Amino acid sequence: MLETFYIQSPVGLLELVISNHGLKSITFRTEGVQNESAYISEQAKPYKDQIDEYFRGERKSFNVPLDLSDLPPFHREVLKMVYTIPYGKTRSYKQIACVLGNPKAARAVGQANGKNPIPIIIPCHRVIGNSGELTGYAYGTEIKMKLLELENPQIYVPQIELFESLV
Repeated sequence: MLETFYIQSPVGLLELVISNHGLKSITFRTEGVQNESAYISEQAKPYKDQIDEYFRGERKSFNVPLDLSDLPPFHREVLKMVYTIPYGKTRSYKQIACVLGNPKAARAVGQANGKNPIPIIIPCHRVIGNSGELTGYAYGTEIKMKLLELENPQIYVPQIELFESLV
């Protein structure tokens, strides 16, 4: 049985779906939620609490069960590796491909990372391009930057104003 609930966060409304085996998905919602209920079941409470703690800067890792059973094996392997990236740190797609034993699979790693059904908890926002650029993010690079700034504000500071003077 699946349960859906919503959490308001600094990056917008999050829709969470949990199964009897763990968290199946987190989706950033911008519209279409009619009856967002304040009620959170006992099963959902640990997920809500940990995400709230993360956004308050009190939690650096998660310890709730995850349900990745619907994903292909390669995607599960990539996401298990992404899950180990420490809070406030980043890794490149190529680094992940190398650790998985196939240095030429950076693009496949990127595709699997882009289909991460559990962003934030499986921190796909911590995966960047090989030269350090913030490459695509399923929910937009603006949200990716906000998550990285939350975790490490000394490094991820918006610097667009530096370039505006050059235009």
